[in-house]
Amino acid sequence: MKHFLNTQDWSHSDLDALLTQAALFKKNKLGDELQGKSIALVFFNSSLRTRSSFELGAFQLGGHAIVLQPGKDAWPIEFDVGTVMDGEAEEHIAEVAQVLGRYVDMIGVRAFPKFVDWQTDREDRVLQGFAKYAGVPVINLETITHPCQELAHAMALQEHFGTHDLRGKKYVLTWTYHPKALNTAVANSALTIATRLGMDVTLLCPTPDYVLDERYMGWAQTNVAESGGSLRVSHDIADAYTGADIVYAKSWGALPYFGNWEPEKPIRDRYRHFIVDSEKMAMTNNGVFSHCLPLRRNIKATDAVMDSPACIAINEAENRLHVQKAVMAALMAQ
Repeated sequence: MKHFLNTQDWSHSDLDALLTQAALFKKNKLGDELQGKSIALVFFNSSLRTRSSFELGAFQLGGHAIVLQPGKDAWPIEFDVGTVMDGEAEEHIAEVAQVLGRYVDMIGVRAFPKFVDWQTDREDRVLQGFAKYAGVPVINLETITHPCQELAHAMALQEHFGTHDLRGKKYVLTWTYHPKALNTAVANSALTIATRLGMDVTLLCPTPDYVLDERYMGWAQTNVAESGGSLRVSHDIADAYTGADIVYAKSWGALPYFGNWEPEKPIRDRYRHFIVDSEKMAMTNNGVFSHCLPLRRNIKATDAVMDSPACIAINEAENRLHVQKAVMAALMAQ
């Protein structure tokens, strides 16, 4: 049984098939691939695009989605093995996942890090717990990676450039300022899919402290070896932007300060100038800009960039619906 926890777990041909199917769903939104099937969408964190696109996607393919929010409309859940449950949690993931697995055909899970201890958060216990016990396919709706966003991003780029072959494109994944330290999930995923597709990738960040976790840097190096392309880290804005075909922006917190954010804040505040603006985009090769959304305007990117023809963030957001339908259909067909 295959889950959809990371794109790294899927072969190139499988990912190509998902993107091809997503393009078909974009042309013809209704189908019967999920007729009589159901999916439980378990949200430990809030959502706009993920929830609405998965609920609609299941409906458009003839299926039914139920939404659960542990701690709100479902019992708080314990994930550690061997713990004495004398805290807030009322039941253990071993029972929760098994019961849901008896009810539904798939489970989607959205659970952000706790932002206290990265060595604990990087184990992705919530997602892995569901995958271990559910007995049905599990989909990552964003935890410490965001594979559905990866596919939507890849699809938007393929549409923009008019080809599935993005090898040779210069891709810049740039850190941007945000008033608070954010999850690295989308950055991890952007780095993964860009290198998987054989692009020449530059990770632009203010200091070495903002380089991503070694697991995802390692995945990227593996992808470069297998798919061609290249990977480098830069802390120089002009160096990274010059000649870029694609600029993808995201804010994230520096891992060495994980769980101790106060000392990191002054560092982050010094690099507000990493905002994506028209001057930086003018250095590119008529580059395209995107972001996973939500985006704070004039913090991460200026109005001029967001409202320009070069911005494909809305196309990427729309594609979440289509790629997720392809993922659900593929999991049900296995």
